[in-house]
Amino acid sequence: MDTDPNSTDQPADDDRHGVVRAVEQVVDRLDERVGAAEGTNQVLPDNTRLVRWAALLFLVCAAILLPWIVIAAFILPSHQLSENYDVAWAGYDVGLFIGLVSTAVCTLRRSARLPIAAAATGALLAADAWFDVLTSPGGWDLAEAIAMSVLAELPLAALCFWLAFHSQEVVERRLLLLSGQRRDRRS
Repeated sequence: MDTDPNSTDQPADDDRHGVVRAVEQVVDRLDERVGAAEGTNQVLPDNTRLVRWAALLFLVCAAILLPWIVIAAFILPSHQLSENYDVAWAGYDVGLFIGLVSTAVCTLRRSARLPIAAAATGALLAADAWFDVLTSPGGWDLAEAIAMSVLAELPLAALCFWLAFHSQEVVERRLLLLSGQRRDRRS
């Protein structure tokens, strides 16, 4: 292995460090803007590189997705047959079943994981309502899909999102109280 400090690998390392510094500067600017809008995060001030870069990664993915949405709306066929349609929906419903059970268990236990389970289940329910309505062939099937969406899936999704938001607030308040108690004990 070459350990010579003058080896040709040095420019590649410099380039890599330059990219890291550039990304860190962008992430710092994003943190400043969000921090100014919301105040600093006193509950979960995790500044690891992965956590800090995740926001930038998601923003880049969202920016890439925007043109794809427009392209897909124009180029994808409005009618498509799929050999695995039944398996796709059955698999989705298994995921929804797991989400509903997880949300129920987390709710019963008043678990700190409830915001995660409820948010994921709410998203699955909302997507289920969307695709049930849009993939219905029409007639009675469409009426049934709309009824299920309006009477069951969307109200349950709303409840899940409320549970996720409310329970997250509770977790944050508990963390703030615990951190305050620790400070009080030291003084």
